[in-house]
Amino acid sequence: MLKTKNQNASKQPREPLQLLKYNKSVPTRVGIISLAGFSMATISLILQLLNYGAINVLGRKQLALVQLSDGDTISAASVEPQERSNEVIKKFVSDTFIRMFNWDGLIKTFNDKGEPITKQDTGIEVGKLNSKSNIRVTTSSYDAAFALSERQNFRAAFLRKLASITPFGIFTGEQQVSLIPRFISQPRQVRKGRWEIDFIGTLITFNRTDNAGLGIPFNKTVTVEAISTPQTIPNNTTELSKKIYAARRAGLEIIEIVDLDLGKRR
Repeated sequence: MLKTKNQNASKQPREPLQLLKYNKSVPTRVGIISLAGFSMATISLILQLLNYGAINVLGRKQLALVQLSDGDTISAASVEPQERSNEVIKKFVSDTFIRMFNWDGLIKTFNDKGEPITKQDTGIEVGKLNSKSNIRVTTSSYDAAFALSERQNFRAAFLRKLASITPFGIFTGEQQVSLIPRFISQPRQVRKGRWEIDFIGTLITFNRTDNAGLGIPFNKTVTVEAISTPQTIPNNTTELSKKIYAARRAGLEIIEIVDLDLGKRR
C-alpha cells in the first residue's frame, strides 16, 4: 500500500523548541531586541539601587521639627551613635566649663511654700586636702562635674583639684570668680567617637575690696568622647540622677583636661 506524501511528512520527527543552543544563530533583529531589553533591565536595577541609597541617607540626615515639653520647638537631625556635630561638641564644652568655673557663692532653691529663693552657697565637701581638712566646691561646679568621666576616678580627682583652688571667700560672700571664654577651636577628631578641642579663656577673681578684678589665663585642651545617655527621664527619678543626666544629655563626656600646649598646634 502506498503512503501519501502528506502522511510521510507528518511522521517525520519534529525538532524540539530551543531557547539557546551552542552554535545556533538567531536573527539580528532578535539579538538587538534581547540586548536592548537586558541593558534597560540593568540600568533600571542600578537606578533603583541608587535611589534606595539616596533615600536611606536622606532618612538618616533629614531635619525634624521636635516640640519640647515647655512648648518650644527645635530642629533636630538623626546621627550615627558615635557621631556628634562640631556645634554640639563646642556647646557641650563651653556650657560645662561656664557652669564649672563661674562661682558667685549663691544658689537658687525653693522654700517650704515652693517659692524660688536665693541663698548663700555653703559648698559640697569632696574629700580632704593632704588628709587635714575637708575641702569644698560650689554646688554648680559639683553638678557640672557629672559631665566628666568616671573612668580611673577622673571626676573625683578633678573635683578635689578644683576644690584646692576654690577661694574660701566664695562661701562667705567675700569673693566671686567668673570665666570669660575667648576662643573655642573646632573639634579635632582623634578617632571615631572621640575629639579634642582647645578652650582659651580668662578666670577673673573679684573681691569685695577690689572690684577691678584679677585675671589669670585659663587655656585648656579638652578630650571628649561620645556616650549613650537617657533622653527621657522617668518622673520618679531622684534629683541627683536628674542632675547627672542633665550634665550628659548631649551624649558626650569629658575624659581628659590638660593645659593647652600651643607648640603642638604649629
